[in-house]
Amino acid sequence: MDRLVDLAVSAVLLAGLYATMAYGLGLIYGVLRVVNLAHGGVIMAGAYLGWVLHGWLGVDPYASIPLVVGATFLLGMAMYRLLVRHLPRGPAGGPASLLLLFGVWLVLRNVAYLLFTGNDQVIRTSYSTRAIPFLGAHVEVNRLAVLGIAVVTPGLLQLVLRRTYLGRAIRAVAQNADSCTLVGVDVERIYTVTFGMGTALAGLAGVLSASIFSFNPAFGSSELLKSFVVVVLGGLGSVLGTGVAALILAVVEVFAILVLPSYLTAAVGFVMLVLVLVFRPGGLFGQRVLG
Repeated sequence: MDRLVDLAVSAVLLAGLYATMAYGLGLIYGVLRVVNLAHGGVIMAGAYLGWVLHGWLGVDPYASIPLVVGATFLLGMAMYRLLVRHLPRGPAGGPASLLLLFGVWLVLRNVAYLLFTGNDQVIRTSYSTRAIPFLGAHVEVNRLAVLGIAVVTPGLLQLVLRRTYLGRAIRAVAQNADSCTLVGVDVERIYTVTFGMGTALAGLAGVLSASIFSFNPAFGSSELLKSFVVVVLGGLGSVLGTGVAALILAVVEVFAILVLPSYLTAAVGFVMLVLVLVFRPGGLFGQRVLG
């Protein structure tokens, strides 16, 4: 029973990180219909930015979150204005966007290799090894902090999307960009801000991951794939579905160690992805527009 409690707690804590990783990917696809393959590279960049701010300037990794989010928001806007907006719209632009953003990911990875080498890095703080008792288990302080931020993030995202003019414009553009142009909405500006927001969420996921795991320039590959699993499982464009799907993926992965060797648990999520694509292509919550 104690082990089951430990696994359940671990699954909930891991789900928070998975959800945070997936929100940005889902937001960009839900509005722009672009699969952002640079998402993994930005997660890696966010991890290194948090590490630099902590190691070189002494900034606490959680205190550095506004700086990391701001920097990656600007990076995302620059990526859209300089690269993505020049791609053709519609089905014809799909392969082009995939190749372009995959190239951006490779550039980010190689820049990290040049600047930081390929050695593993980790963010160590005075509370990195601290844990508190909970339901008979001991939970790391860092993981609790990540879970708390992961719970707050979708609430803030929904608040922006539903209670602000910008959010209403984003949802309207996601539904029908041509109609928005006719009523005076600057669609290109909305696309730019949305791409920046999605990229900023990836940067947030990166610094949160770095507070728990070690990382190197190859970091982000597995995180991108798991983000795909969560977004597709929950329903493309569904914020609520993303959170629920992250919990499902985390529970399945964590409890899979009871019946599978540890090196096979990572494949469980991809088996789930295949099953969802075959039996329910719209995801568990159907395809929504930022619902």
